[in-house]
Amino acid sequence: MSQSITKILNTVVLAILLQACGPSTTVAFNSAVPNPYKVKAEDFDKPVKGKLLTGAEQVDLYVPYLKGKRVGMVVNQTSIIGKETTIDSLLKLGVNIVKIFGPEHGFRGNASNGTHVDDEVDTKTGIKVISLYGKNSIPSKVHLADVDIMVFDIQDVGVRFYTYINTLQHVMEACAANKKEVLILDRPNPNGFYIDGPVLDPKYKSGIGLKPIPAVHGLTVGEYAQMLNGENWLDNKLKCKIKIIKVANYTHDTPYELPVNPSPNLNTPQSILLYPTTCLFEGTYLNYGRGTQFPFTIVGAPALKGKYSFSFTPVSLKGMSESPLFMNQVCYGIDLRNYDTNIFRKTKQINLAWIIELYKNSPNKADFFNSSLSKQMGTIEKLIGVGDFRKQIIAGVSEKEIRASWEPGLSKYKTMRKKYLLYP
Repeated sequence: MSQSITKILNTVVLAILLQACGPSTTVAFNSAVPNPYKVKAEDFDKPVKGKLLTGAEQVDLYVPYLKGKRVGMVVNQTSIIGKETTIDSLLKLGVNIVKIFGPEHGFRGNASNGTHVDDEVDTKTGIKVISLYGKNSIPSKVHLADVDIMVFDIQDVGVRFYTYINTLQHVMEACAANKKEVLILDRPNPNGFYIDGPVLDPKYKSGIGLKPIPAVHGLTVGEYAQMLNGENWLDNKLKCKIKIIKVANYTHDTPYELPVNPSPNLNTPQSILLYPTTCLFEGTYLNYGRGTQFPFTIVGAPALKGKYSFSFTPVSLKGMSESPLFMNQVCYGIDLRNYDTNIFRKTKQINLAWIIELYKNSPNKADFFNSSLSKQMGTIEKLIGVGDFRKQIIAGVSEKEIRASWEPGLSKYKTMRKKYLLYP
Protein backbone atom coordinates (compact mmCIF):
# COMPACT_ATOMS: atom_id res chain seq x y z
CA MET A 1 0.00 0.00 0.00
CA SER A 2 1.39 3.41 -0.96
CA GLN A 3 2.22 6.03 1.69
CA SER A 4 -0.43 8.41 0.30
CA ILE A 5 -3.20 5.79 0.61
CA THR A 6 -2.05 4.89 4.13
CA LYS A 7 -2.12 8.56 5.10
CA ILE A 8 -5.66 8.95 3.73
CA LEU A 9 -6.89 5.87 5.64
CA ASN A 10 -5.32 7.09 8.89
CA THR A 11 -7.03 10.45 8.43
CA VAL A 12 -10.41 8.79 7.83
CA VAL A 13 -10.04 6.63 10.95
CA LEU A 14 -9.13 9.69 13.04
CA ALA A 15 -12.09 11.64 11.68
CA ILE A 16 -14.50 8.81 12.55
CA LEU A 17 -13.20 8.63 16.13
CA LEU A 18 -13.31 12.40 16.56
CA GLN A 19 -16.92 12.46 15.37
CA ALA A 20 -17.79 9.79 17.92
CA CYS A 21 -16.14 11.77 20.71
CA GLY A 22 -17.70 15.11 19.87
CA PRO A 23 -16.05 18.34 18.68
CA SER A 24 -12.31 18.57 19.26
CA THR A 25 -10.87 21.30 21.41
CA THR A 26 -7.44 22.87 21.39
CA VAL A 27 -6.64 22.94 25.07
CA ALA A 28 -3.63 21.55 26.75
CA PHE A 29 0.02 20.73 26.24
CA ASN A 30 2.30 22.65 28.55
CA SER A 31 4.44 23.33 25.49
CA ALA A 32 4.04 23.20 21.72
CA VAL A 33 4.29 19.80 20.02
CA PRO A 34 4.91 18.57 16.48
CA ASN A 35 1.43 18.62 15.02
CA PRO A 36 0.54 17.41 11.54
CA TYR A 37 -3.17 17.89 12.34
CA LYS A 38 -2.84 21.70 12.28
CA VAL A 39 -3.39 22.37 15.97
CA LYS A 40 -1.61 25.67 16.50
CA ALA A 41 0.56 26.37 19.51
CA GLU A 42 -1.12 29.75 19.98
CA ASP A 43 -4.48 27.98 20.32
CA PHE A 44 -3.42 26.08 23.45
CA ASP A 45 -5.37 27.07 26.58
CA LYS A 46 -7.83 29.25 24.67
CA PRO A 47 -11.31 29.12 26.18
CA VAL A 48 -13.66 27.04 24.07
CA LYS A 49 -17.40 26.59 23.84
CA GLY A 50 -19.22 23.31 23.97
CA LYS A 51 -19.63 20.26 26.16
CA LEU A 52 -17.14 19.01 28.70
CA LEU A 53 -14.43 16.89 27.10
CA THR A 54 -11.93 14.85 29.06
CA GLY A 55 -8.29 14.96 28.09
CA ALA A 56 -8.54 11.50 26.53
CA GLU A 57 -11.38 12.56 24.26
CA GLN A 58 -9.29 15.28 22.63
CA VAL A 59 -7.25 12.87 20.51
CA ASP A 60 -6.21 15.50 17.99
CA LEU A 61 -4.08 17.14 20.67
CA TYR A 62 -1.94 14.15 21.57
CA VAL A 63 -2.16 11.33 19.01
CA PRO A 64 0.31 13.15 16.72
CA TYR A 65 2.73 13.43 19.64
CA LEU A 66 2.54 9.68 20.30
CA LYS A 67 3.10 8.60 16.71
CA GLY A 68 6.47 6.90 16.26
CA LYS A 69 6.90 6.33 20.00
CA ARG A 70 6.69 3.16 22.06
CA VAL A 71 3.89 3.92 24.49
CA GLY A 72 3.20 2.64 27.98
CA MET A 73 -0.35 3.17 29.28
CA VAL A 74 -1.30 3.57 32.95
CA VAL A 75 -5.01 2.81 32.71
CA ASN A 76 -7.96 0.97 34.20
CA GLN A 77 -11.66 0.53 33.43
CA THR A 78 -12.25 4.30 33.73
CA SER A 79 -9.92 4.99 30.81
CA ILE A 80 -12.46 5.47 28.06
CA ILE A 81 -13.11 7.55 24.97
CA GLY A 82 -16.84 7.55 24.39
CA LYS A 83 -17.90 3.95 24.97
CA GLU A 84 -14.56 2.41 24.03
CA THR A 85 -11.42 1.98 26.13
CA THR A 86 -8.62 4.44 25.56
CA ILE A 87 -6.41 1.44 24.75
CA ASP A 88 -8.68 0.19 21.97
CA SER A 89 -9.24 3.68 20.58
CA LEU A 90 -5.55 4.52 20.37
CA LEU A 91 -4.66 1.14 18.89
CA LYS A 92 -7.12 1.83 16.08
CA LEU A 93 -5.38 5.15 15.48
CA GLY A 94 -2.05 3.42 15.02
CA VAL A 95 -0.52 4.26 18.40
CA ASN A 96 2.16 1.72 19.29
CA ILE A 97 1.13 0.61 22.81
CA VAL A 98 3.79 -1.78 24.07
CA LYS A 99 2.79 -2.15 27.72
CA ILE A 100 -0.16 -1.57 30.07
CA PHE A 101 0.27 -0.69 33.75
CA GLY A 102 -2.70 -1.32 36.08
CA PRO A 103 -3.31 0.20 39.57
CA GLU A 104 -5.29 -1.11 42.56
CA HIS A 105 -8.34 -3.16 41.43
CA GLY A 106 -6.45 -4.16 38.26
CA PHE A 107 -6.51 -3.02 34.63
CA ARG A 108 -10.11 -4.14 34.18
CA GLY A 109 -11.13 -2.78 37.61
CA ASN A 110 -12.61 -6.03 38.91
CA ALA A 111 -10.34 -6.81 41.89
CA SER A 112 -11.54 -6.08 45.42
CA ASN A 113 -9.83 -3.42 47.50
CA GLY A 114 -6.43 -4.52 48.78
CA THR A 115 -6.42 -7.68 46.67
CA HIS A 116 -3.06 -8.67 45.17
CA VAL A 117 -3.11 -8.26 41.41
CA ASP A 118 -0.64 -10.26 39.29
CA ASP A 119 1.05 -9.33 36.03
CA GLU A 120 -0.74 -10.81 33.05
CA VAL A 121 -1.31 -10.56 29.31
CA ASP A 122 -4.50 -8.76 28.31
CA THR A 123 -6.53 -11.36 26.44
CA LYS A 124 -8.21 -8.84 24.16
CA THR A 125 -5.11 -6.99 22.91
CA GLY A 126 -2.28 -9.37 23.68
CA ILE A 127 -0.40 -6.56 25.45
CA LYS A 128 1.51 -7.33 28.63
CA VAL A 129 -0.09 -5.85 31.78
CA ILE A 130 2.14 -4.91 34.72
CA SER A 131 0.44 -4.59 38.12
CA LEU A 132 1.32 -1.43 40.05
CA TYR A 133 -0.46 -2.56 43.19
CA GLY A 134 1.42 -4.82 45.57
CA LYS A 135 5.08 -5.71 45.41
CA ASN A 136 5.79 -3.68 42.25
CA SER A 137 4.04 -0.39 43.00
CA ILE A 138 6.78 1.49 41.16
CA PRO A 139 7.63 0.65 37.53
CA SER A 140 11.16 -0.73 37.32
CA LYS A 141 13.93 0.18 34.91
CA VAL A 142 13.25 -3.13 33.16
CA HIS A 143 9.54 -2.30 32.86
CA LEU A 144 10.40 1.01 31.21
CA ALA A 145 13.25 -0.19 29.00
CA ASP A 146 11.09 -0.54 25.89
CA VAL A 147 8.85 2.48 26.66
CA ASP A 148 9.51 5.93 25.21
CA ILE A 149 6.60 7.73 26.86
CA MET A 150 4.05 6.89 29.55
CA VAL A 151 0.41 7.94 29.24
CA PHE A 152 -1.56 8.30 32.50
CA ASP A 153 -5.33 8.14 32.03
CA ILE A 154 -7.18 7.20 35.23
CA GLN A 155 -10.27 8.72 36.82
CA ASP A 156 -9.64 9.90 40.39
CA VAL A 157 -12.22 10.98 43.01
CA GLY A 158 -10.24 13.71 44.75
CA VAL A 159 -9.51 12.12 48.13
CA ARG A 160 -6.10 11.55 49.73
CA PHE A 161 -6.79 7.94 50.73
CA TYR A 162 -7.94 6.94 47.24
CA THR A 163 -4.79 5.30 45.93
CA TYR A 164 -4.70 6.33 42.28
CA ILE A 165 -2.78 9.54 43.04
CA ASN A 166 -0.16 7.36 44.74
CA THR A 167 0.11 5.40 41.50
CA LEU A 168 0.62 8.69 39.66
CA GLN A 169 3.43 9.62 42.04
CA HIS A 170 5.18 6.27 41.62
CA VAL A 171 4.91 6.47 37.84
CA MET A 172 6.34 10.00 37.81
CA GLU A 173 9.21 8.98 40.09
CA ALA A 174 10.10 6.00 37.93
CA CYS A 175 9.88 8.00 34.74
CA ALA A 176 11.94 10.86 36.17
CA ALA A 177 14.66 8.44 37.28
CA ASN A 178 14.71 6.79 33.85
CA LYS A 179 14.34 10.01 31.82
CA LYS A 180 10.94 9.10 30.42
CA GLU A 181 8.14 11.59 29.77
CA VAL A 182 4.62 11.30 31.20
CA LEU A 183 1.60 12.47 29.22
CA ILE A 184 -1.40 13.00 31.50
CA LEU A 185 -4.90 12.84 30.03
CA ASP A 186 -6.73 14.83 32.68
CA ARG A 187 -10.23 14.06 33.94
CA PRO A 188 -12.65 16.00 36.19
CA ASN A 189 -12.60 15.62 39.96
CA PRO A 190 -16.17 14.81 41.14
CA ASN A 191 -15.23 16.12 44.60
CA GLY A 192 -13.18 19.00 43.25
CA PHE A 193 -15.52 21.71 44.53
CA TYR A 194 -14.09 21.76 48.06
CA ILE A 195 -10.98 21.25 50.19
CA ASP A 196 -11.34 19.86 53.70
CA GLY A 197 -9.83 17.68 56.40
CA PRO A 198 -6.50 17.89 58.17
CA VAL A 199 -3.25 17.94 56.23
CA LEU A 200 -1.47 14.59 56.54
CA ASP A 201 1.07 14.46 59.36
CA PRO A 202 4.18 12.67 57.97
CA LYS A 203 4.11 10.37 61.03
CA TYR A 204 1.03 8.74 59.51
CA LYS A 205 2.36 8.32 56.01
CA SER A 206 1.12 5.04 54.53
CA GLY A 207 -0.17 3.38 51.39
CA ILE A 208 -3.35 5.43 51.75
CA GLY A 209 -1.56 8.73 52.26
CA LEU A 210 1.87 9.72 51.00
CA LYS A 211 2.01 13.52 50.87
CA PRO A 212 0.96 16.43 53.15
CA ILE A 213 -2.39 17.17 51.57
CA PRO A 214 -5.83 17.29 53.23
CA ALA A 215 -8.33 14.44 53.05
CA VAL A 216 -10.23 16.25 50.28
CA HIS A 217 -7.53 17.92 48.17
CA GLY A 218 -9.49 19.76 45.46
CA LEU A 219 -7.21 18.88 42.54
CA THR A 220 -7.45 17.00 39.28
CA VAL A 221 -4.76 14.43 38.52
CA GLY A 222 -3.03 16.91 36.23
CA GLU A 223 -2.98 19.58 38.91
CA TYR A 224 -1.67 17.12 41.47
CA ALA A 225 1.11 16.10 39.09
CA GLN A 226 2.18 19.74 38.90
CA MET A 227 2.14 19.92 42.70
CA LEU A 228 4.33 16.81 42.98
CA ASN A 229 6.90 18.46 40.72
CA GLY A 230 6.56 21.97 42.09
CA GLU A 231 6.82 21.03 45.78
CA ASN A 232 9.79 18.69 45.17
CA TRP A 233 7.77 15.76 46.49
CA LEU A 234 9.19 13.14 44.13
CA ASP A 235 11.97 10.94 45.51
CA ASN A 236 15.37 12.65 45.51
CA LYS A 237 13.55 15.85 44.49
CA LEU A 238 13.54 14.69 40.89
CA LYS A 239 11.46 16.53 38.31
CA CYS A 240 9.35 14.50 35.92
CA LYS A 241 8.83 15.82 32.42
CA ILE A 242 5.07 16.01 32.00
CA LYS A 243 2.54 17.17 29.43
CA ILE A 244 -1.09 17.61 30.39
CA ILE A 245 -4.15 17.49 28.16
CA LYS A 246 -6.62 19.63 30.08
CA VAL A 247 -10.33 18.92 30.43
CA ALA A 248 -12.26 21.28 28.15
CA ASN A 249 -15.12 23.37 29.54
CA TYR A 250 -14.44 22.40 33.15
CA THR A 251 -14.19 24.31 36.42
CA HIS A 252 -13.81 22.92 39.92
CA ASP A 253 -17.47 23.75 40.53
CA THR A 254 -18.66 21.78 37.49
CA PRO A 255 -20.84 18.85 38.61
CA TYR A 256 -19.51 15.65 37.07
CA GLU A 257 -21.10 12.22 37.14
CA LEU A 258 -18.61 9.51 36.26
CA PRO A 259 -19.57 7.36 33.25
CA VAL A 260 -17.76 4.34 34.73
CA ASN A 261 -17.42 3.17 38.34
CA PRO A 262 -13.91 4.16 39.46
CA SER A 263 -13.65 1.03 41.64
CA PRO A 264 -15.94 -1.87 42.61
CA ASN A 265 -17.24 -0.30 45.81
CA LEU A 266 -17.74 3.20 44.43
CA ASN A 267 -20.67 2.07 42.34
CA THR A 268 -23.07 5.04 42.47
CA PRO A 269 -22.79 8.84 42.18
CA GLN A 270 -24.06 8.99 45.78
CA SER A 271 -21.22 6.80 47.05
CA ILE A 272 -18.59 8.93 45.30
CA LEU A 273 -19.84 12.14 46.93
CA LEU A 274 -20.21 10.49 50.35
CA TYR A 275 -16.85 8.73 50.12
CA PRO A 276 -14.67 11.54 51.57
CA THR A 277 -16.78 11.30 54.74
CA THR A 278 -17.88 7.68 54.98
CA CYS A 279 -14.51 6.13 54.18
CA LEU A 280 -13.45 7.33 57.64
CA PHE A 281 -15.64 4.53 58.98
CA GLU A 282 -13.03 2.11 57.64
CA GLY A 283 -11.12 3.08 60.79
CA THR A 284 -14.01 2.11 63.05
CA TYR A 285 -15.66 -1.12 64.20
CA LEU A 286 -18.59 -0.44 61.90
CA ASN A 287 -19.60 -1.81 58.53
CA TYR A 288 -19.98 1.01 55.99
CA GLY A 289 -21.83 -0.95 53.34
CA ARG A 290 -19.14 -3.40 52.26
CA GLY A 291 -20.80 -6.71 51.50
CA THR A 292 -23.89 -4.94 50.18
CA GLN A 293 -24.79 -3.22 46.92
CA PHE A 294 -24.62 0.13 48.74
CA PRO A 295 -21.03 0.62 49.95
CA PHE A 296 -20.16 3.98 51.50
CA THR A 297 -23.85 4.93 51.73
CA ILE A 298 -24.97 2.89 54.75
CA VAL A 299 -23.22 2.44 58.11
CA GLY A 300 -23.94 0.18 61.06
CA ALA A 301 -23.06 -2.67 63.41
CA PRO A 302 -24.88 -5.46 65.29
CA ALA A 303 -24.17 -3.70 68.60
CA LEU A 304 -26.32 -0.73 67.57
CA LYS A 305 -29.54 -2.79 67.71
CA GLY A 306 -32.12 -0.81 69.61
CA LYS A 307 -30.39 2.47 68.80
CA TYR A 308 -31.44 2.57 65.12
CA SER A 309 -34.33 1.03 63.21
CA PHE A 310 -32.54 0.82 59.84
CA SER A 311 -30.78 -2.50 59.28
CA PHE A 312 -28.78 -4.40 56.66
CA THR A 313 -26.89 -7.68 56.45
CA PRO A 314 -23.44 -7.81 54.80
CA VAL A 315 -22.69 -10.92 52.74
CA SER A 316 -19.74 -12.09 50.68
CA LEU A 317 -19.75 -10.41 47.28
CA LYS A 318 -17.13 -11.55 44.80
CA GLY A 319 -15.19 -8.67 43.29
CA MET A 320 -16.56 -6.22 45.87
CA SER A 321 -16.01 -7.59 49.35
CA GLU A 322 -15.41 -11.30 49.91
CA SER A 323 -15.13 -11.12 53.72
CA PRO A 324 -16.89 -7.99 54.94
CA LEU A 325 -16.95 -6.97 58.59
CA PHE A 326 -19.95 -8.57 60.38
CA MET A 327 -20.60 -10.90 57.45
CA ASN A 328 -24.04 -12.55 57.67
CA GLN A 329 -24.90 -10.51 60.78
CA VAL A 330 -27.70 -7.96 60.96
CA CYS A 331 -26.26 -4.46 61.34
CA TYR A 332 -28.20 -1.43 62.61
CA GLY A 333 -27.31 2.14 61.82
CA ILE A 334 -27.81 5.02 59.40
CA ASP A 335 -29.00 5.04 55.79
CA LEU A 336 -27.45 7.79 53.65
CA ARG A 337 -28.64 6.60 50.26
CA ASN A 338 -31.06 9.53 50.00
CA TYR A 339 -28.88 12.08 51.76
CA ASP A 340 -28.82 15.40 49.88
CA THR A 341 -25.21 15.54 48.69
CA ASN A 342 -25.73 19.14 47.55
CA ILE A 343 -25.12 19.95 51.21
CA PHE A 344 -21.44 19.21 50.60
CA ARG A 345 -21.45 21.88 47.90
CA LYS A 346 -23.00 24.38 50.31
CA THR A 347 -20.86 23.65 53.36
CA LYS A 348 -17.61 22.79 51.54
CA GLN A 349 -16.98 20.33 54.39
CA ILE A 350 -16.96 16.61 55.09
CA ASN A 351 -19.59 15.53 57.63
CA LEU A 352 -18.17 14.82 61.09
CA ALA A 353 -21.57 14.67 62.80
CA TRP A 354 -22.12 11.04 61.79
CA ILE A 355 -18.94 9.64 63.31
CA ILE A 356 -19.50 11.74 66.47
CA GLU A 357 -23.08 10.45 66.76
CA LEU A 358 -22.25 6.81 66.12
CA TYR A 359 -19.46 6.88 68.69
CA LYS A 360 -21.83 8.36 71.29
CA ASN A 361 -24.41 5.67 70.53
CA SER A 362 -21.93 2.80 70.57
CA PRO A 363 -22.39 0.59 73.65
CA ASN A 364 -18.82 -0.74 73.34
CA LYS A 365 -16.80 2.46 73.02
CA ALA A 366 -13.49 0.70 73.69
CA ASP A 367 -14.00 -1.26 70.47
CA PHE A 368 -14.97 1.68 68.27
CA PHE A 369 -11.45 2.49 66.96
CA ASN A 370 -9.79 -0.83 67.84
CA SER A 371 -8.33 -1.95 64.51
CA SER A 372 -7.00 -5.18 66.06
CA LEU A 373 -10.56 -6.54 66.10
CA SER A 374 -10.75 -7.16 62.35
CA LYS A 375 -8.49 -7.35 59.32
CA GLN A 376 -11.24 -5.45 57.50
CA MET A 377 -10.57 -2.37 59.61
CA GLY A 378 -8.01 0.32 58.90
CA THR A 379 -6.32 2.69 61.32
CA ILE A 380 -8.20 5.92 61.89
CA GLU A 381 -4.96 7.94 62.17
CA LYS A 382 -3.84 6.83 58.70
CA LEU A 383 -7.24 7.64 57.22
CA ILE A 384 -7.78 11.06 58.78
CA GLY A 385 -4.05 11.80 58.65
CA VAL A 386 -3.44 13.12 62.18
CA GLY A 387 -2.97 11.68 65.66
CA ASP A 388 -5.47 13.60 67.76
CA PHE A 389 -8.74 12.82 65.94
CA ARG A 390 -9.37 9.56 67.85
CA LYS A 391 -8.75 11.33 71.16
CA GLN A 392 -11.04 14.21 70.18
CA ILE A 393 -13.97 11.93 69.33
CA ILE A 394 -13.51 9.93 72.55
CA ALA A 395 -13.29 13.11 74.64
CA GLY A 396 -16.46 14.54 73.09
CA VAL A 397 -14.70 17.51 71.51
CA SER A 398 -17.07 19.57 69.36
CA GLU A 399 -16.90 19.57 65.58
CA LYS A 400 -15.98 23.26 65.69
CA GLU A 401 -12.99 22.53 67.93
CA ILE A 402 -11.92 19.58 65.81
CA ARG A 403 -11.93 21.76 62.71
CA ALA A 404 -9.99 24.48 64.51
CA SER A 405 -7.25 21.93 65.19
CA TRP A 406 -6.79 21.46 61.43
CA GLU A 407 -5.47 25.02 61.19
CA PRO A 408 -3.26 26.67 60.13
CA GLY A 409 -2.25 23.69 57.97
CA LEU A 410 -5.45 23.58 55.94
CA SER A 411 -5.36 27.29 55.10
CA LYS A 412 -1.67 27.08 54.13
CA TYR A 413 -2.46 24.20 51.82
CA LYS A 414 -5.29 26.13 50.14
CA THR A 415 -2.89 28.98 49.42
CA MET A 416 -0.18 26.63 48.10
CA ARG A 417 -2.70 24.78 45.92
CA LYS A 418 -3.47 27.91 43.91
CA LYS A 419 -0.03 27.73 42.25
CA TYR A 420 -0.92 24.51 40.49
CA LEU A 421 -4.48 25.05 39.33
CA LEU A 422 -5.33 24.44 35.69
CA TYR A 423 -9.00 25.30 36.12
CA PRO A 424 -10.89 28.10 37.88
